[in-house]
Amino acid sequence: MGGPHDVRRPVMRRPRILVGSPLQLLLLACSFALTAYAGVRLLADDWFGVALWVVGAALLHDLVLLPLYAAADRAVVRGLGARREWVPYVRVPAALSALLLLVWFPLISGAVERRYRSATGLSPDGFLARWLLISAVLFGGSALLLVLRLRRATKGRPPAVH
Repeated sequence: MGGPHDVRRPVMRRPRILVGSPLQLLLLACSFALTAYAGVRLLADDWFGVALWVVGAALLHDLVLLPLYAAADRAVVRGLGARREWVPYVRVPAALSALLLLVWFPLISGAVERRYRSATGLSPDGFLARWLLISAVLFGGSALLLVLRLRRATKGRPPAVH
């Protein structure tokens, strides 16, 4: 296009930063301010204990819990074999049940029975039974949903010829 002395230089462009609406920016700034406030309040008394708890929780999750539930999930996938579309019907109630167990474990195990009774005036008995009942309802509801979906899928198919 130009002569021998025409040297084209690449055009340096400034990266575009996508900025949302002013409301989004305000909400983001408020969330950072709230996080900073909570962090300062949390770390004010026992920063070493909090840091130790966070690191310990991360290590426990990554080194113990993740391999356990990955192995359990792999066993479910292998156990169902060709029926891989059924895996979510086991995975979702199992995850919710495990989450509830994690939240209620101190009360289910009885480790905080005395503190719970003195703080609330209620008996901690029944948490194991409630967790088992909720887990049974989750798995039963998931199984019912699977049966209904399988039934609806087979209604639209022509009958198999033998």
